[in-house]
Amino acid sequence: MKKKIVNIEKNSADFINQDNIHEKEHDKNLWNARVKRDRIAQSIPEWEELKELASKIKEHTLSHLDEYVSTFAENASKRGAVVHWARDAQEHNEIVYNILQERKVTEIIKSKSMLQEECEMTSFLESKGIEVTESDLGERIQQLSHQPPAHIVMPAIEKTTEDIAQLFAKTIGTDPNDTDPHSLNEAMRNNARPKFLRAGAGMTGANFAIAETGTFVVCTNEGNADIGAAVPPLHIASIGIEKIIPKVEDLGIFIRLLSRSALGTPATQYTSHFTGPRKNGELHIIITDNGRSTRLGMEDFWTSLKCIRCGACMNTCPVYRRSGGLSYESTYSGPIGIILSPTFDLEKYKELPYHSTLCGSCSDVCPVKIDISNQIYKWRKLVVDKGYMPSNRKYALKAAGAVLGHPHLFRTTEAFAEKALPIVPDFLIYSSLNPWTQERKMFSMAKNTFRDWYIKNRKEKNDKY
Repeated sequence: MKKKIVNIEKNSADFINQDNIHEKEHDKNLWNARVKRDRIAQSIPEWEELKELASKIKEHTLSHLDEYVSTFAENASKRGAVVHWARDAQEHNEIVYNILQERKVTEIIKSKSMLQEECEMTSFLESKGIEVTESDLGERIQQLSHQPPAHIVMPAIEKTTEDIAQLFAKTIGTDPNDTDPHSLNEAMRNNARPKFLRAGAGMTGANFAIAETGTFVVCTNEGNADIGAAVPPLHIASIGIEKIIPKVEDLGIFIRLLSRSALGTPATQYTSHFTGPRKNGELHIIITDNGRSTRLGMEDFWTSLKCIRCGACMNTCPVYRRSGGLSYESTYSGPIGIILSPTFDLEKYKELPYHSTLCGSCSDVCPVKIDISNQIYKWRKLVVDKGYMPSNRKYALKAAGAVLGHPHLFRTTEAFAEKALPIVPDFLIYSSLNPWTQERKMFSMAKNTFRDWYIKNRKEKNDKY
């Protein structure tokens, strides 16, 4: 079967052109998060020092990952947790299913976990007859929409309150004209609570896992992870191997950075520590690789494992803000998705590295100092080296390189374009051969180039110095 290649250009155009509301709202909401992040970061004098510390801790941990993962598993077991190991998504999902099947659990609730999304766990469990209910409001909205999360921290950020009112009217029977956020929130709470109480198991992910104590930490703003861990007798946590940090004293650095980078708030509302099962309960931890050790061995891309999933790079990215997260068709979108997704399947996600201006803003805001824009550039080189670049783009860039690399040829082409553009018929300019004009009007050439102006007005003056 022919592999599906993500057409991010078309997906982005669909998002932008659907109406005159969604793109503007999306851009505004994410930029507000970026502004709040800047404000609160600037209020902390040691902000850059915190980033440097966090980066060094992560790099040290990743350089000794086998030791720290083993220590975490050993200490978690001592505290009464049952530790499982999963090499890939299939093993992860089968472990979850076997645990549930042995206990005859048919309904579960789960809080947001990008690892579980990555493993496509929900669809796997539903195919086995298990009902899965998302306890995070944004994730529940996406689940009812039959869509994956569009953002790491704000899964339903692409939707307006009007969208949600219509969705809730269709799925849980609310008034389609009721667009009051408080009312919609209350309606979802009333709908979800009985499911929480019936669930036989609660599932969480983990933001951090501390090797020293065998503890894992989950950060939420709704407390939904806590209800999942506290109400059902069975708690299952999916933890990627990159979530490990060495000591409890390291945790404070990451907690100070996480929420401030994500939403510009001092901390998440709930920062819950889980060390062993609660009384009369069971705790299972699934330590999962799913391609991470392979990425760890990639010289140019291993530092992407430092990511703490704050979404700051997404909030600042001018391309993500306008094209939406669903256009990436991957678990991870935005700049971090561009450098993570190709490690799963380069051919499928070969277009993603070109979905960036390479402005470097993502690298600037990253709280653990991942060189995101540099890695995007390196993925572009790898796409070319693997022969995945489309022929038309390859030849166009070669031609551009030849023109831009030879000043005389550039000026000749420039002079030709100045004369030719006004007389070229529109059907040639606005054709499928020129994708640049598919969404915008063709520019007109200036009568005088900057070079001409410079020679006339400044060259003699500057030559004197």
